Amino acid sequence: IKLEMPTINLDREVTALATVPEVVEALESYAMTWQKLISTALEEQLKKVPQGDGPLAEVNLWRERKDTLSALAEQTKLPEVQKVLAILQEAESEHTGDLQIVLRDLRKRHVEALDNVKFLSILECYLKNLTHGTGFHVVLDTIPSLMNALRMVWVISRYYNKDERMVPLMERIAWEISKRVYKVVDLHMLFKEDRAAAKKKMAEAKSTLEQWKKCYFAVRAQIETSGREQHWEFDRKRLFEKTDYMASVCQDLYDILQVITEEFYNVFSPELKAVTGDPKRVDDLVRAVNGLTSPMEELTFNLFSIENAHDWKLIMEEFKEKVSVENIKQIFVQNLKDPPLYKNQPPVAGAIYWSRSLFYRIKHTIIRFQEVEGLLASERGKEVKQIYLQVAKRMKEYEDQKYSHWRDGTEQILPEVLKNNLLTVSSVTEEPITTKESVRFIVNFSPILREIIIETKYMEQLGFPVPAIARYVALQEDKYLRYTDRLKNILDRYHKLMETMNEAETKLLDDHIQELLRVFKPGHKRLKWNSLGVGDFIVQCTQAIREFESLVRQIHNNSEGINNTLLFIESRNLFKFPLSKNGDELPKVKEFFEHVKCERAKDVTHMVRKYSTIPQLLMKVEGRVANTKSGKSPKLTSYYAYWENRIYQVLTQLIVKNLQAFNAAVLGNVPLFQTEAILSVSEIVLQPSASEIDKMAVQCIQDCVEVTKHFLRWMHGTCIECPPQHVEEDEVITFSFYSDVSQNPLIIEQAVLITQNVHELLVSLSKYLKQWKRYQLLWKLDKGVVMERLAAEKPTCVTFDERLQFYMKVAQEVTQQPLIKDEQCIRLQLAPLVYTVQENARGWMISLGKLLNESAREELFSLQEEIQVGVFNSCC
Repeated sequence: IKLEMPTINLDREVTALATVPEVVEALESYAMTWQKLISTALEEQLKKVPQGDGPLAEVNLWRERKDTLSALAEQTKLPEVQKVLAILQEAESEHTGDLQIVLRDLRKRHVEALDNVKFLSILECYLKNLTHGTGFHVVLDTIPSLMNALRMVWVISRYYNKDERMVPLMERIAWEISKRVYKVVDLHMLFKEDRAAAKKKMAEAKSTLEQWKKCYFAVRAQIETSGREQHWEFDRKRLFEKTDYMASVCQDLYDILQVITEEFYNVFSPELKAVTGDPKRVDDLVRAVNGLTSPMEELTFNLFSIENAHDWKLIMEEFKEKVSVENIKQIFVQNLKDPPLYKNQPPVAGAIYWSRSLFYRIKHTIIRFQEVEGLLASERGKEVKQIYLQVAKRMKEYEDQKYSHWRDGTEQILPEVLKNNLLTVSSVTEEPITTKESVRFIVNFSPILREIIIETKYMEQLGFPVPAIARYVALQEDKYLRYTDRLKNILDRYHKLMETMNEAETKLLDDHIQELLRVFKPGHKRLKWNSLGVGDFIVQCTQAIREFESLVRQIHNNSEGINNTLLFIESRNLFKFPLSKNGDELPKVKEFFEHVKCERAKDVTHMVRKYSTIPQLLMKVEGRVANTKSGKSPKLTSYYAYWENRIYQVLTQLIVKNLQAFNAAVLGNVPLFQTEAILSVSEIVLQPSASEIDKMAVQCIQDCVEVTKHFLRWMHGTCIECPPQHVEEDEVITFSFYSDVSQNPLIIEQAVLITQNVHELLVSLSKYLKQWKRYQLLWKLDKGVVMERLAAEKPTCVTFDERLQFYMKVAQEVTQQPLIKDEQCIRLQLAPLVYTVQENARGWMISLGKLLNESAREELFSLQEEIQVGVFNSCC
């Protein structure tokens, strides 16, 4: 891909060429062509995908992309291209922006391709070993090194440190490993070759597949231990699902080889022919054993594909059934005391089901053996038959013992279990319940009763006679389940409501809670599971919990309204700074603090208006709980106190957060207001003075805290604001939150901290102004006295020139000083001071000029007199 270079003459300067319309128009045509060519090239590269499923395909893709984009990028750096861009940019061509966007995209994609090729090259040698290495030992040795290299790429690379890049690459590596195994394992030849070699091959294949996952988790553990690298956690299904499945298939094939070698060929050995004297029968048995692997050798599907897992599982189950005669006995003996049960099966019937399933398996196997003529007549056959009879007898005894024990226990336990109360209480106190932790209820439906019902159903399915009382209870299962579900629902609603209530709300609703518990009382005191009034009790409880839910919901709605109001108050900004004027011009100190004060006053008015709505919401709660709206109900005394304490906490947090924010602004690097440095009575000072700024800052902090004076306290036991109290004739006291909030240690600490920071800031500015004292002789010396002394000395012109040069240098030096000095939140304007110093320097220069003029005039007159005297004398 080549960029077409301009054919017009571009030897002149960029600014000159940019003014020639014909040149600009021609270059715009080239720019559009370049833009389209580069855009098309980028689109084509981004559409390309690796040609193949292995990891080397991805390496080749990025190498090809790098070569293509490098060629393009190098052409864009050519002097001709750069000059065209400069001319179009100078001419403000509308095509420059689009071309620059495409060039930036090209640079971005080029850098990405370079980086990816660099890091994929690190992996390439390992990937080649993985793809082309001979034997599993090469792959086994390569995987750990490859995984460590992947870790390095994950940590260092800018583009392969994301899941969307690393996971597909690792998925390709997993595919390559799977492919190696698939090529080596040939089922048509596996069971025909030397079995020891075949077993070794399957063991190595399985180890190779497992090594991939093992190394992944080893690297993951190293990364977690280091604590410094990005977590190594990818989609395990994409990385290991196929290899895990293939490893399980390899294990199946290994097991088949092991069973055939160890359990059959060792039995049907040449010695067996000599002992039995019937070599033909032994050969038939060997052929039968060989037939065990026929389904594997004749597979019509890919056994390593997960989609065929079900079909492979069926084949394996069939094989295992054929070789399971001896194993059944071991399974039965080992699990007698704790038999494995199917999901939801009861222990007794489940154990019997388990025993029967084993019996049917061994019976099925014996039947299959009987179909092979004479197989059970051999020594091994007789031994197997004897094992079968012994195990079958033990299984029957096991079933009878289990059933008998269950029947006797059920007849004894069931009547007692039915006498249980409907509910149990986890904790009960004699005193009135005032906290949500005081009582919790549990549905007292015994697991034993539930188990007996299930056992009864299963026992009948198994053909065992069940006790009459057990059958009756089992027939009532739906009713019991309905009762327990409804009771659990009621109790869940009750517990959930109690958990949503805080201590103040629990105290507020104490009477209603006690009434609800009175409704619950028959459930844990009187009613049993065989009582007749269970249904009516559940209806009463449902109605009571519904009414209680409605009450709690209304109280929570009002609480939410109060919390929203408090959140509004707490989130207010009490230090709203004025915006700068005319760009960089900041407000003066007094103007700044006046603005903050005015904005704060507006916010306080709004806050107080919102605050005044809280008693109205509390009166709504009072109306629902106490049927009054006075704002002073005795039932709500603690509830009023709770909210008054919340208001105190919110106001405290409001002041603390605002003082902290103001302190951060004071220490920040953004100036908020400005002051001036001036010369006053021969001293360089701030205007306004440092002490005045200190006072204004302290007053602003005090005003912030005094905001709480506008929030009046409530009268004791009410939500009614305290009226002003007349102490003396002219003295009125209002009870507000100010007296409590202002004494909070956090607020005091913040106020002191801000004051100290402002003071240190002003001290720093004063130190800065001290460097201007080097010019203080300009205004501290008396010009008249100095000039008289200088005149008396009869200075030469050189002396005058030196002094004039000195003051001129001072005037020029001052003009080079910065006119603004930003010190954290304060901007110091130095222009007035600079002007004053310049004027003083000019004053000295004027005074020296006058003195020089007078001295020169006197010398001129003296010279004139001497000339006149000389002429007169010569004439005489």
